[in-house]
Amino acid sequence: MIVPLALNLLSARSRQRLSILIYHRVLAHKDDLHTDLPSVAEFERDMGWVARWFNVLPLDEAVRRWRAGTLPARAAAITFDDGYADNLTQATPILRRLGLSATFFIATDYLDGGRMWNDTIAEAVRRCPTAELDLRDLDLGTHPLPDMAARRAAVARLLPAAKYLPQARRQEVADAIAARVGQPLPDDLMMTRSQLKALRDAGMQIGAHTLSHPILANLSGPQAEAEIRGSKQELEALLQQPVTLFAYPNGVPGRDYRREHADMVEAAGFEAAVTTAAGATHPGSLAAQLPRFTPWDQTATRFGLRLARNLLGQEATH
Repeated sequence: MIVPLALNLLSARSRQRLSILIYHRVLAHKDDLHTDLPSVAEFERDMGWVARWFNVLPLDEAVRRWRAGTLPARAAAITFDDGYADNLTQATPILRRLGLSATFFIATDYLDGGRMWNDTIAEAVRRCPTAELDLRDLDLGTHPLPDMAARRAAVARLLPAAKYLPQARRQEVADAIAARVGQPLPDDLMMTRSQLKALRDAGMQIGAHTLSHPILANLSGPQAEAEIRGSKQELEALLQQPVTLFAYPNGVPGRDYRREHADMVEAAGFEAAVTTAAGATHPGSLAAQLPRFTPWDQTATRFGLRLARNLLGQEATH
């Protein structure tokens, strides 16, 4: 098969390079509104490929070995952002069955029944009882909703339009859209504290992802520091263990966070932090700004070759 051959040829060149994969959710079944999110079947397929082709390590161990220069060839780590309940109920059984570990980055304000602003908007659009959603008074235009494809397109327009609003305004907008739709929205998307403990007890690693998942670059220095340190402190108090890893919300360097936020992460005592910049960690990477990437391909060959290109820093953005 072409993928194992390609990866074997990369073994020497891939030493001291670490592929960190990023996920958010794993759904029991495919969702016509969120077609980019993997189902259980797709995730198990992808993890089977990763387990066969890569040496998967817990992220903290991988970071230590990267620093020490002892990473194995084709080293990889698996991560999840935000703290969705399906990380425990759907993803974790698959990881355990395959003998894999993952790190789960938690935005602590959403534990125990919270719902993130983006899910408020998406679920409101899903449940809108009318064939059009008029949001002109919110400066968000008018959105025809005749079918699921149109609702998916509306969500794809609304989320980027709201993402970089000031944090309080972003939540106000999400709440206003939900109120306009007037339908009950799910309140069990995120993990509870007991579920988070169960995730830890299942052998998974927990990292911090701020308190409220803000765009750090939009905050004042004290606000950003409170978000970074506060999430670490809350998780350590809850889990009664050190929390040494951090993930930047949204995670695009220079747009979602800046160098001063990486400095805050280091000062808070985190050993490493991950971004959403594509690429693989190499000897010259910064521990407080490690890249992450996940292929989206549906065949083994394309999935594996995209991972191989990313491992060598050749991943395209499209």
